[in-house]
Amino acid sequence: MTPKTETVTLIREKALWMRRTAFSMVHKAQLGHPGGDFSAIDILATLYFGVMRYDATRPEWAERDRFIMSKGHATGALYSALCAAGYFPEGWLQTYMQPRSKLNGHPNRNYLPGIETNTGPLGHGFPVATGIAIAGQLTGADYRTFVLTGDGEQQEGSNWEAAMTAGFRKLENLTLIIDRNRLQQGQSTEDTTGMDPMDDKYRAFGFEVAVVDGHDLGALYDVLSASPKGRGKPLCVIANTVKGKGVSFMENQAKWHHGVPDDAQFAQAMKELV
Repeated sequence: MTPKTETVTLIREKALWMRRTAFSMVHKAQLGHPGGDFSAIDILATLYFGVMRYDATRPEWAERDRFIMSKGHATGALYSALCAAGYFPEGWLQTYMQPRSKLNGHPNRNYLPGIETNTGPLGHGFPVATGIAIAGQLTGADYRTFVLTGDGEQQEGSNWEAAMTAGFRKLENLTLIIDRNRLQQGQSTEDTTGMDPMDDKYRAFGFEVAVVDGHDLGALYDVLSASPKGRGKPLCVIANTVKGKGVSFMENQAKWHHGVPDDAQFAQAMKELV
């Protein structure tokens, strides 16, 4: 196999483990956001197992790439990724959402290694990531900063202030990834506040834009692993995804934004996630 094929195979294996693990966490806790977890998992698996530079034994390593999970409610996806990457023991996943657990409903950097900043209020992660990228630019650091937002989250004006700043400062080491599953709590994003053409909007703010299938691991790997050197502008990756990807009864269903499975649904999902 070629190096890329080997990497994509690893990413696929990790993504499957993450889906099974995240759904098990939500089932046990009877809390969570599995639809958004599953639209984002392929993106997270690609970042953690094919693209980003980090050392889980040294979470504060100065040369690490930074990742911000702006759609902070999708903790099933994030915690399964951090665990698979070696940031904490697998047994901790059993405490998801329990009282006093380090794995609560939104990521907290004071509780878990590998979390750069607390997120949850939508629209905050992209501005924070822009600030981190500015710090790297000012100090001459070569770390990359990645931030994953939901597409409904793009309705927050703070994102567009961050986009204006990032484009103006030509933050080539900054990559914004938009989980474009077109569903938010209750209904479609376009029925709430239409955002298309999203690609043209980001180009107008000075971004290079790539539109990809957010479940095509090879395409995700190619666009996210490409060197930013000499790009001269930040990158916006619009990842077209499917909410609930991988489980038939969840796919493209807004009700699974924060739905939880009963025992029969859990068993069916585990049969499908193979």
